[in-house]
Amino acid sequence: MSDKDNAAGYASPPCFMHELTPEFQPDNSPADPTAWADVVRWRKAERQRLIDERMAVPADERARRTETIAAGLTEAIGDPSGKLISLYWPFKGEPDLRGWMNETIAARGRFALPVVIKSGQPLEFRAWGPGEPLERGVWNILAPANGPAVLPDVVIAPLVGFDAANYRLGYGGGFFDRTLAAMPLKPLIIGVGYSQGRLATIYPQPHDIPMDRIITA
Repeated sequence: MSDKDNAAGYASPPCFMHELTPEFQPDNSPADPTAWADVVRWRKAERQRLIDERMAVPADERARRTETIAAGLTEAIGDPSGKLISLYWPFKGEPDLRGWMNETIAARGRFALPVVIKSGQPLEFRAWGPGEPLERGVWNILAPANGPAVLPDVVIAPLVGFDAANYRLGYGGGFFDRTLAAMPLKPLIIGVGYSQGRLATIYPQPHDIPMDRIITA
């Protein structure tokens, strides 16, 4: 399912909004600081609401939806042979695509995982395969303990929310936007998540980077 299908109405009024780290705001903030503060409060409230809703979905239902998302990824990426794909380690009820990753590796695809190096800095993508060591990072998410830094051909970004213009509501750290803006070659950017995360708009700001495609179920 694409985010372009049947965009929903506002889930809550735009008098709240997405909390980015302060160092990500200065040069790109809206001219009206009051408007930016409203966006920050609204995004923060919507993020928590959507995460709570996602966590309330039964595990077997999330697994069923994840199978649909995996099929969509296979179609979107095509032959994975020779492609380097950045995935993510599932967190707080996100689609668990590790089974799809194993199938894609069997089809000669290669994978990387994002690593937070420092707050306010771009992510680093590290090549990784099943069985290689992982360590706990930011938010206690597993990430490669070592391995070479790489530039993926495809970046799969988990969504908390999304809108009809393919903008992504994430966790508020600004890591993906900052990383994508810094990459020397643009990868194919695919957002994945659950359909109930659809919003009429996330009130995109100058620093927000839209996904090339969004796949939901």
